[in-house]
Amino acid sequence: MKSVIETSRPVAQVARELGINPGTLSNWVSAYKRDHAGEEPALSVNERARLRELERETRELRMENEFLKKAAAYFAKDHR
Repeated sequence: MKSVIETSRPVAQVARELGINPGTLSNWVSAYKRDHAGEEPALSVNERARLRELERETRELRMENEFLKKAAAYFAKDHR
């Protein structure tokens, strides 16, 4: 549940990784957010937009990093 709440990862992806029903995880996340509403200061519209942009950029950079690792391994193997 923390993976969804703290990192804004999609519920379906986290549920698949955990081997549970996405609806169940979604209910848990909703209940957690309802029970803990007001504990954290709300983000402004600009902060939310910036957060989404940074999360998207992080996902892209991680994918690029994985690709580069695979490419480096391929070329290292190819030249032996």
